Amino acid sequence: MQFEKTPDGFFVYIEKDERIMEKITQFCIANHISNAQLSGIGAVKEIEIGAFDVHTKDYIRKNFNSVMELVSYQGNITIKDDQPFVHAHVTLADHEMNTKGGHLFEATVAAVGEFFIRTIPSSVARKLNHDVGLPCIIMSGNFE
Repeated sequence: MQFEKTPDGFFVYIEKDERIMEKITQFCIANHISNAQLSGIGAVKEIEIGAFDVHTKDYIRKNFNSVMELVSYQGNITIKDDQPFVHAHVTLADHEMNTKGGHLFEATVAAVGEFFIRTIPSSVARKLNHDVGLPCIIMSGNFE
């Protein structure tokens, strides 16, 4: 991984065969990033994405082992259980230009991974919302 500081955060280059979610989480811990907005593009492999089922309150997960274009990576960083938590959604395209998308659990960079982390001066955190079944953003102690 390589990075450069920008006026509002960081430009991060995740290298071939590095795991995206793992590297961004490690980077946030090392750089004391607790709230930020994420975006990125690249080419990925060994992908696990999902869609949340509101009835079962669990994710439907799918794995893709082929190389795909990371057309869009959007997410945020908040604090969950006293650690930076990376929450990201992706749009992926195969070599026939068919797209897939969902919540990103993990993906490995196949060629390049170019990401922006825009830090936000805030104290937003996550806490389990029992009604939803997910750790949701809280602003002032909601979801007690």
